[in-house]
Amino acid sequence: MNPSSAQRALVDSALALAVACAALALLLPPLANASLHSVMRNVAVGLVVTLAMLLHWAFLGLAARRMGLRVVPWVGLALLLFPVGGAAALILLVGLVQARQVQATALAR
Repeated sequence: MNPSSAQRALVDSALALAVACAALALLLPPLANASLHSVMRNVAVGLVVTLAMLLHWAFLGLAARRMGLRVVPWVGLALLLFPVGGAAALILLVGLVQARQVQATALAR
């Protein structure tokens, strides 16, 4: 396991999730009037959300694989419990990366 490569994948996954959430915010009431009256904006928001979520799940699975964990349970958690599951999986994987780093530094001493 390379902690820095797993951390980079987790950061990328978090950024993709943030982009998806920002795109979804365009469909919420304060911005919905401008968004829903434009077909092009609806299509753009749909594409951004779709691509961002696919990237989020891909990077989440990549981080799990780089940590030596099974990919299916982590991506499954993010898929089944959408949208909270993606954030939960990110938080749990970041905690595991940090715990492994602490363990590695303790063994190195």
